Amino acid sequence: MKFAVCQEMFEGWEWDRQCQFIAEVGYTGIEAAPFTLAPRITDVSSETRAKMRQQAEDRGLRIIGLHWLLAKTDGLHLTTSNANVRKATSDYLTELGRACSDFGGNVMVFGSPPQRNLEEDMVREQAYANAAEVFRACLPALADFGVRICMEPLTTNETNFVTTCAEAVELIEMVDQPNFVLHQDVKAMLGQETDPIPELIARHANRIGHFHVNDTNLLGPGMGETDFAPIFQALLDVNYDGWVSVEVFDYSPGCEKIARDSFAYMQETLARISE
Repeated sequence: MKFAVCQEMFEGWEWDRQCQFIAEVGYTGIEAAPFTLAPRITDVSSETRAKMRQQAEDRGLRIIGLHWLLAKTDGLHLTTSNANVRKATSDYLTELGRACSDFGGNVMVFGSPPQRNLEEDMVREQAYANAAEVFRACLPALADFGVRICMEPLTTNETNFVTTCAEAVELIEMVDQPNFVLHQDVKAMLGQETDPIPELIARHANRIGHFHVNDTNLLGPGMGETDFAPIFQALLDVNYDGWVSVEVFDYSPGCEKIARDSFAYMQETLARISE
């Protein structure tokens, strides 16, 4: 099982310092949030991208991809009725895909709840059609970059568009592109789904492209009440070979403690289920 960590909790640290610490803890992947790098990903030059990739690789890390794709941007939205905004969004996703490839990654997680919420009076069917249009327009270019978009279901506390794995699969089937796949997030599944997470993993095994680990208390695995042993066992049972990436939202214990404790717990959990 390959472990990565989402790096926005290290925002304010120099990139090389982030890489050094994350590698020292034991992770082999780093997942980047574009808003921590620049206001727009196009502001990060090709030279800077190459340098960041080299710094990560020098520490034994791979930049596995990007998430929070549209966070802290203006004029971008997935389901909007405004055709110009939809085109701008698709164009920007293409640029994110180019950057993801430049970094050496192949995964882009589409969460960004404010930039996907339905406009007032928009019906569900139109929202799905608009989102499908945006994704269809950028996914061929992303395929050329070797990059996939992973659609992330989120809870109704965060968004009103795609809140279950089944709804994400509905959109994936509408778009019908091989590099548009499912993202699963433990916190979101615990907060929204009625079925146990191992069942959701087994049911959607052929579509899972990426996996985030966290808990309903917004901290990392092992820092809440959830037992991750059945979850990791389910991933092993379906031969999931992607990344398992720690994403937290409460930074109050400190980024170093969160990263260390999460990694130690995940290693202990793997050891426990292999006994």
